[in-house]
Amino acid sequence: MKKIVLAACLALSFAVPSVYAQKAAPVDPATAAAARELLESMNYRATMKAMMTQMQQNMPAVMLQGATAAIEGNPKLTAEQKAAEIKKAREEIPKASASFGATFSDPALMDELANEMVPLYARHYTVDELHQMAAFYRSPVGVKMMATMPEVMGESMVISQKVMMPRIKAAIAKVVKTQ
Repeated sequence: MKKIVLAACLALSFAVPSVYAQKAAPVDPATAAAARELLESMNYRATMKAMMTQMQQNMPAVMLQGATAAIEGNPKLTAEQKAAEIKKAREEIPKASASFGATFSDPALMDELANEMVPLYARHYTVDELHQMAAFYRSPVGVKMMATMPEVMGESMVISQKVMMPRIKAAIAKVVKTQ
């Protein structure tokens, strides 16, 4: 089962960007205000909440896909053992995924994410550029873009998984063979 969890975490790590970013330098107050204006125009908190919900809904399938790939790729297991391990994964992964739900539904999460985004945007854009982007996100096409973003991101995750899973499966099989 430890290998299943390892494989699921490995698969999930490819689906979710790294949460470890470099520490941000102090941000100029005008740039910080412009970045916050941008986040507000993007309806950032609601959009991120919807994306987190989408991710939480997709997580069991992603984890099961990774675990199944690891199990199927393990040459040390018989067909019966593989079937038993896959059955066990199907029972355990929903429980593990549900425990992540509390993390994704934490009300403070969106505020923490927004606070971390301010230095990111400030590092990459000028005050004027941030104002221009905020104006775009207030436009009809910008509003539509942000409204459809969770769905687009969910579909893009499915596409990414389809493309990445053969590579992940091969990498997991290689790791399993060396154990």
